[in-house]
Amino acid sequence: MNAKETEVGDSIVLFENKNIRRKWLNDEWYFSVVDVVGVLTESEKPRDYWYRLKVREEEIGIQLSTNCRQLKLPSDDGKLYLTDCANREGLFRIIQSIPSKKAEPFKRWLAKIGHERIQEMSDPSLAIDRAREYWRKHGRSESWIQQRMMGQETRNKLTDHWKNSDIKEGKEFAVLTNIIHEEWSGFTVNQHKKLKDLTTQNLRDHMTEAELILTALAELSTREIAEKDNAIGMAKNKKAAKEGGSVAKKARIALEERTGKKVVSQDNFLTKKHMLELEVVNETEVKKIK
Repeated sequence: MNAKETEVGDSIVLFENKNIRRKWLNDEWYFSVVDVVGVLTESEKPRDYWYRLKVREEEIGIQLSTNCRQLKLPSDDGKLYLTDCANREGLFRIIQSIPSKKAEPFKRWLAKIGHERIQEMSDPSLAIDRAREYWRKHGRSESWIQQRMMGQETRNKLTDHWKNSDIKEGKEFAVLTNIIHEEWSGFTVNQHKKLKDLTTQNLRDHMTEAELILTALAELSTREIAEKDNAIGMAKNKKAAKEGGSVAKKARIALEERTGKKVVSQDNFLTKKHMLELEVVNETEVKKIK
């Protein structure tokens, strides 16, 4: 990555309930070409389709790869791999080579995504409002949404501390996060995701309210301990992370002893959504029988 490149982070966006991975880079979104190809063609092997498309277009003198750059995106196994990605302009060119009835709706959707990002940069509160609306549409309760937003604010304050304490974004952030999480929950982040049967999904988006609250407590405690001890560098911040996680661990154990119920849960909103859909279908069938 050269000095002019800046990253905000990875994320997933939905088009017709299909995941499209993307990365914010140099003040614009770059989207996974394979994911877009899969959405437009409904191919079971979009990676093969993308390869054949590049070969076919190259035969007539068109280099589709020039519209792409390789960026690291998460795969189904949770690891990061170099992936062909394109910005909006590059995708428009690639879409021209794909016969699909979804091409025009996708172009309109792509333009809307870009416009929303520009709005959010000038007014960050819009991003918060859209996040709330997204979670409501996916069945989250108002209390869950409130805990999720409060937890994100706590997380942001912690990462701000890390940035000012000689902690490098990326790997070192992940190491400290994992120490906190394993200390309070007894599970690493990846183990927790596996317990919930998640792959590329954001773990926090599938936490229960109790898990969110204890995660926030662990991260708030970590920051306050680190600030009190003037923790600079990895060694001191690792110590603060373990101590902060331990504060939430004690709360978790006390709650579990009082309720007789484990806090760390297999529940995820993918399963809950599916069960709700089944309930609606079953209710409809019962009414038909009556």
